[in-house]
Amino acid sequence: MSDTTERTRHAKLLERATRILAMRDHSEAEFRRKLVQSSERAARFAKSETPPEPPSAEELDKVVDWCYQHGWLDDAHFAERYLAGRSRKGYGPQRIRQELGQKGVEKSLIDEALSAAEIDWQSQAFNLAERKFGHPLPTAWEQKVKVQRYLMTKGFYMEDIRAIYENFGH
Repeated sequence: MSDTTERTRHAKLLERATRILAMRDHSEAEFRRKLVQSSERAARFAKSETPPEPPSAEELDKVVDWCYQHGWLDDAHFAERYLAGRSRKGYGPQRIRQELGQKGVEKSLIDEALSAAEIDWQSQAFNLAERKFGHPLPTAWEQKVKVQRYLMTKGFYMEDIRAIYENFGH
């Protein structure tokens, strides 16, 4: 491959990278996957008789390194922002931890983001349950089970769910 062709391939990859990262933050694994998909999609719609090859691992590494150097890609920052966004939408730490893991964020970064977050998970679970089930929270056993099940699907720990009945006088 000539030097000029290599430079244009790199420039095209960088252009795709900026388009992907301009939409929202991504984890590195998610970004790599989307960059490859974008390149494959471009290759399918290429007008030349010989479609371009998908980017090599080395080319992807160069683009990812460039994005890290320019502050466009940062898994720790992504984990913090994702955690903040999902917690505002009513999701608990267990679910957020699982989603970040699925997005390819390292466990240590997930743990750091969760411990650094100043979120009162018990009061968040209480507010969410109150919005869904009304005030005061149901005390009948069958209704309590529904509240627990709802909060567990939202990703709250059982200890936080139990605490809403103990600490909030319900």
